[in-house]
Amino acid sequence: MNIDILGAEAFVAIAELGSFGKAARRLHITQTALTRRLQNFEALLGVTLIERTTRSVALSPLGREFLPEARRLIAELGAALLEISERGRAQRGEVSIACVPTVGVRFLPPIIQAYSASHPHNRIKILDHASSAVADAVLRREAEFGIHIGGHHHPDLVSAPLLSDRFVLICRRDHPLAKKRSLAWRQLRAQPLIFVGAVSGNRPLLDAALAKRHLELDAHYEVQHSSTALGLVAAGVAPAVVPSLAFEATAYPSLREVALVDPVVARSLVLVSRRTARLSPAAQALYDLIRTAG
Repeated sequence: MNIDILGAEAFVAIAELGSFGKAARRLHITQTALTRRLQNFEALLGVTLIERTTRSVALSPLGREFLPEARRLIAELGAALLEISERGRAQRGEVSIACVPTVGVRFLPPIIQAYSASHPHNRIKILDHASSAVADAVLRREAEFGIHIGGHHHPDLVSAPLLSDRFVLICRRDHPLAKKRSLAWRQLRAQPLIFVGAVSGNRPLLDAALAKRHLELDAHYEVQHSSTALGLVAAGVAPAVVPSLAFEATAYPSLREVALVDPVVARSLVLVSRRTARLSPAAQALYDLIRTAG
């Protein structure tokens, strides 16, 4: 059976208002059009819903029985149409993104707050992975897009530049190096340091930049995540070399960031997505917000 939503609306309006004229005005149609809608609806169902005379309008027994169901059907359809419309305007939806963990420390939080203020019904899933795993998550469609370290990427991915993030030295405020505003890398030669391991996309980049200057540093301690390095620094183990975005000063008031120069070594962060993919409206809104903030 075909669904005649216009006929159902006409029936409910007439039943609630008790008048063809009032019902026609509510639906913004002529009385003739309203009558035609009701007649077609009754013919489709094979029953009489409205008993009308020249002076009165009344529901038939079947009409009285059907009215609550007709109201429910119209309300449910209206809710469903509103839901899909809001999804189309990115008012509702779920977004999954992948990113290197350091991006989630300082860069992403204010963006997520702004996005949530504009799209309060949207859910966001953040997959914080090593750089190579970010690309894999996007390729496997676990995330609609990602943020990782720039460089060579899979041919099925397309990237857009986001921002540059310098490597810095993090040390305790009571450490002798904390008094410096900046340090040349060569000044760290005699200093035991905490470095991230090879699993991180940061380490190959650092090693290549330092080898180019024939600099060898004492990576005395090796960790897999910058957050672990910061915890060790706070405990007084040693200073650490980490990306600047990994350090949130308010979270570690006992630590200080010192700029590293000669050379300035920075990583490029990029947005990545599948080449043939079209982002959902909810994801596109977040993608645009991140790109603007970069």
